[in-house]
Amino acid sequence: MIDLGLSKLALIGVVALVVVGPERLPKVARMAGTLFGRAQRYINDVKSEVSREIELEELRKVQKEMQEAASNVEQTIAQNMSEVEKEVGGAFTNPLLDTPTPDLQVVKAKDFRKKKLARTSAVPSWFKKQTGRKTHVLSGAARVAKYRPASAARKTTVSFH
Repeated sequence: MIDLGLSKLALIGVVALVVVGPERLPKVARMAGTLFGRAQRYINDVKSEVSREIELEELRKVQKEMQEAASNVEQTIAQNMSEVEKEVGGAFTNPLLDTPTPDLQVVKAKDFRKKKLARTSAVPSWFKKQTGRKTHVLSGAARVAKYRPASAARKTTVSFH
C-alpha cells in the first residue's frame, strides 16, 4: 500500500490549501473523508464476500467428498448383503433336487408360535378361538353383552318407554 508519512501528509495539505483555497478546504476535506470511508467499507464488504465464497466452496467440496464416501459405504453394504443372501439361499437348497425347499419351516414356525401362545399366555379363550386376526373390533361393553350367558342377559335388560 502507499506509505504516507507525516511529511508527505503535510505536503499534500499545503498543496490542497493552495489549489482549493482556505474557504473550501474544510468542505473538500469532509468530502474526501466520506469518500475514503465509503471506499474502505466497500473494500471490506468485497473481502468478506470473497472469504464467504471461499468457505462455501470448501463446504461444497467437503459435502461432495462425504457423499462419495456414503455412496461407497452403501455400495459395500449392498455387495455384502447380496453375498450373504447368496450364501443363505444356497444353504436352503436341496442338494438332491437343486431346488429350494418349500416354506415348510415358515409354516412350522407359525404353528409353534400359536401353540406357545395357547400354552403360556393369558389371552382369553374367546380370542383364542378366533383365527388370530380380528375382522372387527368390539368395545368392552359390546363384548360383555355378546358373551354373557342368556339367563343373565334377560335380567339386566332395561326398556325405555
